[in-house]
Amino acid sequence: MKLNWAERWAVNNPLRPLQQRLEIRWMRKRVQLKPGAIVAEVGCGRGVGACILKEEFHPQVLQAMDLDIEMIQRGRKHRSPRQTEGISFFVGDVIRLPYRDATLDAIFGFGILHHIPDWQGALAEIARVLKIDGVYFMEELYPPLYQNFITKHILLHPRRNRFYSQDLKPTLKAANLHLAHSWENKKIGILGISTKAPIEKFPR
Repeated sequence: MKLNWAERWAVNNPLRPLQQRLEIRWMRKRVQLKPGAIVAEVGCGRGVGACILKEEFHPQVLQAMDLDIEMIQRGRKHRSPRQTEGISFFVGDVIRLPYRDATLDAIFGFGILHHIPDWQGALAEIARVLKIDGVYFMEELYPPLYQNFITKHILLHPRRNRFYSQDLKPTLKAANLHLAHSWENKKIGILGISTKAPIEKFPR
């Protein structure tokens, strides 16, 4: 689902890079990527997060995709060649990721799932392309933040099939994504780090 004008302003405001840097450093303190990691960011917007990911995690391959070509074009226009060196930007859909099964070491998504009508399908697709022990780093928002009496008239989000903490966590588990680290406010959202594991690794 593409962003409307208000969402674009929200993700492009001057404080967003600072927020993302703090979140990415929180993630890096808890999980380090292996040398030679192949990484993707879904819903990369104008590429701020991807540039920070490159600085903090130093992956060998970093591919950043967004459903909105305008956001990809903004990233190419406003990011310097030095910032984007080693990052591949392209238009892509998290529901149909252009990767074979078990090919990526990590996927990053910042506030993406709650924009997707079939967010369960997106999680299944993320799990499909991650290697065993691959890592899904996420920042997600819950409905009380974006569907309250003010924001629901300004921001554009799907109205049905929304998720809260009690919906997200079992869906991660069903996709073989084990939530290893998290910081959560159930009225706002969650920062989470999940690792892909075979079904038999989960306790019954």
